[in-house]
Amino acid sequence: MDAKSILKAAFMAADNKKAEDIVVLNMQGVSLIADYFLICHGSSEKQVQAIAREVVRSVEEKGLDIKRIEGMDEARWVLIDMGDVIAHVFHRDERNYYNLERLWGDAPLENIQKEISP
Repeated sequence: MDAKSILKAAFMAADNKKAEDIVVLNMQGVSLIADYFLICHGSSEKQVQAIAREVVRSVEEKGLDIKRIEGMDEARWVLIDMGDVIAHVFHRDERNYYNLERLWGDAPLENIQKEISP
């Protein structure tokens, strides 16, 4: 499964669980960590967990093994490592505090919504 397919599956899964302000950073040429960061947030711990579970379920359903999941119990910042794609599912307060979009400000935004809309 290529990075773009993983990214699209994760994006749609987060969107299905009403994740807010979904942003995709294209990390190619910026970081060796991953090709893409998907960043979104929920307004409660339960929603953060639901978003993260749906991302994991959706990607695993396509045959990809998740490399690592961190933060699920606390549900303040759940990191889902899918290899070339890393999803960051924040609680609203934590997202504002860590502000990954600013930290990785040299990474261009990727418009995945345009690619998956009919």
